[in-house]
Amino acid sequence: MPQQPIAGRYELLEELSNGGMGDVWRGYDAVLDRPVAVKKIRQQAVVGSPQIAEEFAKRFRREARITARIQHPGVPQVYDAVLDDTHERLFLVMELVDGVPLSTYINPERPLPVSWAAAVAAQVSTVLSYAHDVPVIHRDLKPGNILVARDGTVKVLDFGIAAMLRTDVTKLTATGSPIGTYQYMAPEQVRGGRTTPQTDLYALGCVLHELLSGRLLFTADSEYMVMHQHVNAAPTPLRALRPDVPSALEELVLHLLLKAPESRPADVQEVYERLRPFLPSPGEQAVPGEGGPDGAPDPTGIFRRPYAPRARAAQGGATPAVGVNAAQAAPVPVPAQLSEEIRDAYAHSDALLEEWRFGQAVEVLSEIIEPAARALGTDNPKVLELRMRRAAVRLLGGDYRAALPEFDALADAFARTGGPTGERARACRAQAARCRAELGHVTEALGALRGVLDVVRAVDGDVSEEAVELRRDIGMLLLAQGLATEADLVLGPLHNDLVLVFGPADEMTEEVAEALAVIRLDLDGNAT
Repeated sequence: MPQQPIAGRYELLEELSNGGMGDVWRGYDAVLDRPVAVKKIRQQAVVGSPQIAEEFAKRFRREARITARIQHPGVPQVYDAVLDDTHERLFLVMELVDGVPLSTYINPERPLPVSWAAAVAAQVSTVLSYAHDVPVIHRDLKPGNILVARDGTVKVLDFGIAAMLRTDVTKLTATGSPIGTYQYMAPEQVRGGRTTPQTDLYALGCVLHELLSGRLLFTADSEYMVMHQHVNAAPTPLRALRPDVPSALEELVLHLLLKAPESRPADVQEVYERLRPFLPSPGEQAVPGEGGPDGAPDPTGIFRRPYAPRARAAQGGATPAVGVNAAQAAPVPVPAQLSEEIRDAYAHSDALLEEWRFGQAVEVLSEIIEPAARALGTDNPKVLELRMRRAAVRLLGGDYRAALPEFDALADAFARTGGPTGERARACRAQAARCRAELGHVTEALGALRGVLDVVRAVDGDVSEEAVELRRDIGMLLLAQGLATEADLVLGPLHNDLVLVFGPADEMTEEVAEALAVIRLDLDGNAT
């Protein structure tokens, strides 16, 4: 325990729990006079060297800020993120929740009531709907990270911890040893591929299966064999373990546990709707046997009062054009005052980015884009450059949902002004595809990236910086989808080219080599 309060204000009073990523302490905020929870990240979890300390500090604070954007009562609020001067101790300061881990109530000898388990899963779905809207992917959903508060509210803990450390909780080491909670790994996590919202849906399926059956989805003599089962083995249907489980609920769990991410439910809103028949109606009184274990909070109570997830965001559509219509605009000189205001906006946004204040940087750029578009026209190079900067800031800040329509609109604008195969148009199409991949629309992302790569190959060949980045992204997405053979066909030749052109010590060369090593661990039973 530190001899002095953390950051001069947070005192550690009592250790509450410990886990793979760190310990949780009951703390006290001396400045605001309130109790807090302090997550003390384990020192050995930090990939640290003096050379990357500052980069790590920035990443830690960035991910903490993204996590703090999940505004839902089922997510403990993040109050502060502290990295001490040695860059060796990390602390997340959060809302203190009085609750019990879900894992406490799982017992194969005493199955939980169906309505109790469904109520927990529905509340978790509601939380995930808000997180995925940011978007934030949990990556390590499990009973130990889910608390049931005294009033029956379900709290989901540890959003963003894996991303903060840039060590996915399911990542494999070079020897194939798992790091993290292998019992809840989605197949794409086992393979070391990209995680999407559907990754959390698989973990939710594992949790719901365990709540209803009282046992883990897969068990084996080794962690490797459990991971192999997640990739290859069919789950045991719930009704074979517990006949009183409704068939529709069994079907939902099996749907959540499908191997291919895009074969699972479209989103958590769909999961919530399919859980609704097993939840009590507003005003309905509890019946004997629905209350769960003796002394346990009742998560069904919240559904006796209306409670629903965040509404879906509007689908598709590019950002509406601002200012005058492009067809009406003609090239005009930039007025001196406007030119100065544009320079000031760039300088101000750059200063904010130095402090990783992405939201404020977007606001500064937005304030100048509208008057610039009115004065110069929406397709004016100065205006497009400002919009490119704003889209890039949104992407850097993890706001993929806002960045996607911006990049789509910019790709159309650059196609009009510089041709559909121009460098700027294809760069925007590639960035839009990366946003789609982050949001879980992997098939669309792959199609778009391949289309851009075809153009780049025709213009610059296979080993330009743009081409190798596209090839890397395509290979990693294929790997995430469980298409190991197809991924190997992309990443194998790419690795050979990277070694030849950039050398084996190049960062991308090493990244591709690690992906190929994962493929050749033969987790699928048919990898090369």
